Amino acid sequence: MPTVTPPRLHHLAITVTDLDASVRWYEAVFDVRHLMDVPHPGGVGRILADADMQLMFALHRHDSNAGELFGEATTGLDHAGFVVRTRADLEAWQEHLESNGVVRSDTADKPLTQSPIADEPYGSVLVFRDPDNIQLEFFAPAAH
Repeated sequence: MPTVTPPRLHHLAITVTDLDASVRWYEAVFDVRHLMDVPHPGGVGRILADADMQLMFALHRHDSNAGELFGEATTGLDHAGFVVRTRADLEAWQEHLESNGVVRSDTADKPLTQSPIADEPYGSVLVFRDPDNIQLEFFAPAAH
């Protein structure tokens, strides 16, 4: 059996309803910048990345998209999770998200909302939603 090199995530590709608005939001929240547009049949992908090319998003517009919001209860993506080092980092992200229009709520169940930080035995989690209701999470492992 051949030995394989463990993969790492290269990019996260997301279909959005308003490409320009989503580009602005992802740039502001994740400190990524537009690199290039990649046309594809029936639409275009816009590639965003941080300065080190370690965090990349491919935001896609499809001409056939009817503008419906994302729902994690259907087959496909449930959510994307990003790790941070500490719970204090999550608290800083709460403020940063709020300054970018992601309001605090009892639950992150609508576009541009964020939940309170949930402290679990395995770590702490901050759930939030992008403009298309895509669920994103920041996770800080429990300190042992």
